[in-house]
Amino acid sequence: WRTALHNGLLEGSAARPTSPELRGDLAARLGGPKPAPTEGDLEIIFRLDPTIYDGRFANNGWLQELPKPLTKLTWDNVALMSPQTAERLGVTDEDVVELSYGGNRVNAPVWRLPGHAADSVTVYVGYGRTRGGRVAAGTGFDAYRLRTSRAPYFGSGLQLRKTGGRYALASTQDHFGLEGRDHVRAATIEEFRENEDFAHEGEHGGGVSLYPEYLYEGNKWGMAIDLTVCTGCNSCVIACQAENNIPIVGKDQVLNGREMHWLRIDTYRAGDVENPTEIYHEPMLCQHCEKAPCEPVCPVAATVHSNEGLNDMVYNRCIGTRYCSNNCPYKVRRFNFLQYNDKRTETLKMMRNPQVTVRERGVMEKCTFCVQRIARARISASAENRSLEADQVVTACQGACPTNAIVFGDINNKESAVYKLKQQPRNYAVLGELNTQPRTTYLAAIRNPNSRITTELGIGEEG
Repeated sequence: WRTALHNGLLEGSAARPTSPELRGDLAARLGGPKPAPTEGDLEIIFRLDPTIYDGRFANNGWLQELPKPLTKLTWDNVALMSPQTAERLGVTDEDVVELSYGGNRVNAPVWRLPGHAADSVTVYVGYGRTRGGRVAAGTGFDAYRLRTSRAPYFGSGLQLRKTGGRYALASTQDHFGLEGRDHVRAATIEEFRENEDFAHEGEHGGGVSLYPEYLYEGNKWGMAIDLTVCTGCNSCVIACQAENNIPIVGKDQVLNGREMHWLRIDTYRAGDVENPTEIYHEPMLCQHCEKAPCEPVCPVAATVHSNEGLNDMVYNRCIGTRYCSNNCPYKVRRFNFLQYNDKRTETLKMMRNPQVTVRERGVMEKCTFCVQRIARARISASAENRSLEADQVVTACQGACPTNAIVFGDINNKESAVYKLKQQPRNYAVLGELNTQPRTTYLAAIRNPNSRITTELGIGEEG
């Protein structure tokens, strides 16, 4: 015992290495092809909600308005099903259906999810509370009413009946779209080995600019986001909201396309709508363009370029023309249509970051690359009589990312992690053909699918 405690391990306890082989009857062992079920013969799946968990966070407005990773729904839970199943049952998005299981019934709106298993309905628990706070009460339906001790996670025999009703759902999936441009780049590992420059194929333009060049002799801030490791978990979105005093606007305003998140995660699917071969998540924030289209159209110089390359917003100059938002090809600017922030309640003041301005009605806002953190790091370095370290500044989104997909730093510093990432052949600019020269760039996604598994499951071999 003393030896194991001292060494931190027990000799001879290591797991033995194994060499697993893929079974040839994998598809059959996973169930094989099923006969077409009759109407009403459905499976029900109970899942914890990806934002409010089991309901314990239902009174948190930040989490209620946080778009869910795959559906991008806010403020509600739904009956998720595949497009094929919805078509068979004669229902579509926002149709209200009655779910009957184990002698219990509940009404729920339908939402079709590409890639969802056929003849199965997934419901998230945690909604439908009638008390416990003004945020939680009245949102969604109570899926717990269908859940029993016999089937706490899944079960068969779900009955579904159309009610003829409709229920509005606030999804952000199609908000701030980039009009179908080719902005997500991906390849398999074999394709990457054959052509390391695949992320730049088809690029055009970007050579001539009416803007003068500027030499950055000091810091030159930039960001690189690796699409290979981004899981779309939304940690960066909520961290940005907490750091920068971003308000929640409520379901009605989200339905109007007025959510205020400075950072959004766009989700894209490749392949057939019933059986997508891949899902890609792309965090989209202010690109801090070197040749920013938003700056020359502002009549009051509220959005300007700093000497370190940041696209700054001077809030007390903004008069709300929204010209900058119209001219932004990335659609990453947000406008305060209403006075969303409560400035009177004393307890709410304590949750705000005092280093970040609380914006007023009629003011445009967007990602600032956490300029307050840059200033704090600069002051700290000055007090210690030294220069900024290579990776000293960490933005809120970067610090919260569990997979280190987001990297920020000084592009002028060749020792910084962001500089090294931007030298990789996978590094590319979204809408680079517009010659906006964004400081935020992306590393194309690399997939390594097992061809034997994809063949056995019948989903193709494309990454």
